[in-house]
Amino acid sequence: MTALPHAAIGPSAPRERSDDPEAALDLLVGRPLVVLTGAGLSTDSGIPDYRGPGSPARAPMTYQEFVATPAARRRYWARSHLGWARMHRAEPNAGHRALARLGARLLITQNVDGLHEAAGTPRTVALHGRISEVVCLDCRRTGGRDALQATLAALNPGFLERYAAAAHRPDGDFELDDAEAVAGFVVPGCPVCGGVLKPHVVFFGENVPRARVERCYAELDGLAETRGALLVAGSSLTVMSGLRFVRRAARQGTPVVVVNRGATRGDALAAYRVEAGCSEFLGSLADRVA
Repeated sequence: MTALPHAAIGPSAPRERSDDPEAALDLLVGRPLVVLTGAGLSTDSGIPDYRGPGSPARAPMTYQEFVATPAARRRYWARSHLGWARMHRAEPNAGHRALARLGARLLITQNVDGLHEAAGTPRTVALHGRISEVVCLDCRRTGGRDALQATLAALNPGFLERYAAAAHRPDGDFELDDAEAVAGFVVPGCPVCGGVLKPHVVFFGENVPRARVERCYAELDGLAETRGALLVAGSSLTVMSGLRFVRRAARQGTPVVVVNRGATRGDALAAYRVEAGCSEFLGSLADRVA
């Protein structure tokens, strides 16, 4: 099936869809691009995703749970302490490196792992923040995660070694069912004011900062004027924080290409829906653009 002309992909036009990766590549090459990435892009770096094929059901802690009780925060930080010990060693994979070469107008990532930045991708918006940063909910001071990790290790000697075999979950979380261990886990307060420390990421139940969303919208609006395209890589688009960009592009007549293993909420809006891993497809795209 050939690609639809750009003008035919409007908010009221009927949408054909092709799963042909070569046709999808043909559509993308030579156009200004905005790229939206999700957890499926980082699986090749050893970081599990939330909703990929075979992924078990996840119930991430919400913001409301986190702020409600010290017990909830102990549970979060105990598991995250284990997760950061492994997650901070993850390295960009071939998909991240391909996107760094691609020269997109903007890369929007739903991931908090910082691997796009580590790969050297310019013009990146970390929609949900970065797990490598910590914020105090009282004085709003921010700091690096490594310093907190060292403090947690000193306050909880032997904890990392004792639970090193725990199962890895998305976003630096770990399986930890030992209630006694969690109950005894010591969490420090802010080193400046003693307040509550939280990873500087957007939890479920929080809103993405408006300035980040507006920057992304501005670039998407520019695509409509320059016959560009939106490429989605490795996201199920289950949450509105990413799906809204696909909906906006489609309303403006900007073609959308979705590359993901498994169905997404944006499939009906896509001109091309490619069932594939991200690294191979993105590598092919970067090679064609180079």
